[in-house]
Amino acid sequence: MKAIIVITIGFVLTSFMTVTYAGVVAPDAKIKILSGGFKFTEGPAADANGDIYFTDIPNNRIHKWSPDTNVTTIRENTGGANGLQIDDKGNLYACEGRNRRLTRIAPDGNVTVLCDNYKGRKLNSTNDLWRDKKGGIYFTDPNYGNITDQELDGSYVFYLPADSNQPVLVAADFSKPNGIVGTKNGSTLYVADMQGNKTWVFKINPDGTLSDRKLFASMGSDGMTLDEQGNLYLTRKGVTVLDSSGRKIDFIKIPYQTSNVCFGGKDNDTLFITGGRFFYSIKMNVKGQ
Repeated sequence: MKAIIVITIGFVLTSFMTVTYAGVVAPDAKIKILSGGFKFTEGPAADANGDIYFTDIPNNRIHKWSPDTNVTTIRENTGGANGLQIDDKGNLYACEGRNRRLTRIAPDGNVTVLCDNYKGRKLNSTNDLWRDKKGGIYFTDPNYGNITDQELDGSYVFYLPADSNQPVLVAADFSKPNGIVGTKNGSTLYVADMQGNKTWVFKINPDGTLSDRKLFASMGSDGMTLDEQGNLYLTRKGVTVLDSSGRKIDFIKIPYQTSNVCFGGKDNDTLFITGGRFFYSIKMNVKGQ
């Protein structure tokens, strides 16, 4: 099918393009620029209402978007917060890359440091995270060269059990692990190696460890998400959609750089996209997982 993609800021039409879709994007869908003027947006995450939290890393801020209030700033001095996730109690989990730690921000604003080291050595630069049903957190910890006193001997994926402040090293042998997301049933974890230009898939074991590592796609990604059909959304130039076998089924063209994606909105059928100076959305035919 064909869909007309309209780029809007508020009610101002700025450009359009025609793209052929495989069906995950709603017919006649419009890519909207919901807000702009940022330095580099990242880490979108939806709360229980479908409102979206996202970061502006260079400006050291966390923002919230809702259809009623548009974009508001909810936190300053975030320690270079990057990836985010929200639990059903409204706690916001953040990878504070500059502070080299993983934190939980309560609805009242109180910040708890969940972990900041591995066996006594400082983490590199926490990047992205995914919480499982047990409350454990998988997170990526690359070093993009901005750490001058690196204490770890590589870039890793860690798992932080819900009742611990000491992460478990669950995957290595990456150039720079970045985006990470798991399936809703807790059986599978995807990890993107941005610099290595690959995305890997793992089996999640009952104790939280990973096994059965396989190459899923010869493409890296900054952030990523999954829909209800098990399709994986990768970001780099636009948004590439792969089915559960790794076959490319769609590509959503974005006029500028893309960094991360998540599903949200009232019915969980809107794809929200961060990248560069902007924050976008597009209506979908599918819902988030």
